[in-house]
Amino acid sequence: MEFRSHMDIALEEARAAALRGEVPVGAVVVAPSGAVVARAGNRTRELNDPTAHAEILAIRAACAAAGSERLAGHDLYVTLEPCPMCAAAISAARIGRLYYGAADPKSGGVAVGARVFSHPQCHHVPEVYDGIAATEAGAMLKDFFAGRR
Repeated sequence: MEFRSHMDIALEEARAAALRGEVPVGAVVVAPSGAVVARAGNRTRELNDPTAHAEILAIRAACAAAGSERLAGHDLYVTLEPCPMCAAAISAARIGRLYYGAADPKSGGVAVGARVFSHPQCHHVPEVYDGIAATEAGAMLKDFFAGRR
């Protein structure tokens, strides 16, 4: 099967999150067949739920659709480096590949900070590909926070 990035859908979800007043982060779960099975944007403020990050919402929806707590062979596209909470959920769900856009030097949990996947207690480590549409994702976040100041 030929590789096709689904970061464009994640960016759509991030833009929709920004319009709702949420931090503009979007996520997409793709099945091994290449079908998009879930997509979400941040909803922490809307749902009054600190765990309602785009990744968590997309993983929950994908697991519900699969009827399983595991998503082996699935890909996750997210516009921002996952935080430690989301990285742990990615590991628990057994996501096969993680593609993310902008790095998060302040709150990241993959390449900086907690580095969840490098921890000896991490049970599953996905393949990680960073920098996918990083310029666009980073600009969206920068513009969002500049508008808040």
